Amino acid sequence: MALESLPPGYRAAVFGARGAIGAAFVSALCADPRCSAVHAGARGEVPIRSPKMRAFRFELENEASIATASEACLTGGPLHLVLVATGMLHDEFVTPEKTWRALSRDTLQKSFAVNAIGPALIGKHTLGHLAKGVKSAFVALSARIGSISDNRLGGWHAYRASKAALNMLIRNFAVELAVGNRSAICVGLHPGTVDSALSRPFLAGVQPERVFTPELSAARLLRVLDGLTPSQTGRLFAWDGAEIPF
Repeated sequence: MALESLPPGYRAAVFGARGAIGAAFVSALCADPRCSAVHAGARGEVPIRSPKMRAFRFELENEASIATASEACLTGGPLHLVLVATGMLHDEFVTPEKTWRALSRDTLQKSFAVNAIGPALIGKHTLGHLAKGVKSAFVALSARIGSISDNRLGGWHAYRASKAALNMLIRNFAVELAVGNRSAICVGLHPGTVDSALSRPFLAGVQPERVFTPELSAARLLRVLDGLTPSQTGRLFAWDGAEIPF
């Protein structure tokens, strides 16, 4: 799909371009005739699949790396779209907690480092370089599970809390961004349940029709983004356009 609300020749940067949704974002943006450049970054090598792509590497838990990567993305001018598609629910050492008895300092620190601090530092180094006078956007993948008011089940403490922190950062960024760049927006987007390495271990109880491919989720999120205006900055939206309360 074409992002009609962004100016012709818009320039985008995707942090987390090797993840399932991040890679789908990159493919969709490269296919958009209105997009002139897609900077695609990850910890490892990012395969170049289009003449529009500009690959870069960064370490999400290293601010100097993020600063260097962000500066590289500015080659050619300001950015019109920054997509932060990073995130962690589990790894070989971390699993979602079913009870407070399973909480640990290491799990909390890792979850906050990846889900909140990393995106925050990407914002630090890119928000001031969003194009002015036209629509531009800073977007971070968040999750409904990070909504405090929507929490009815409990559990998954570190993941929930780190995503809630990300949501607060998005709101804070939006308030500050509006002071000097009123045409820009800063939002969180919830991709739904996606068939990816992040969610695959937890799909057993999910109805198949409620599990999206990364390509479908990315397309839906870009459609939602295309319809957002500066009056909606600082909020969290789901893949179907519904606003999720913080």
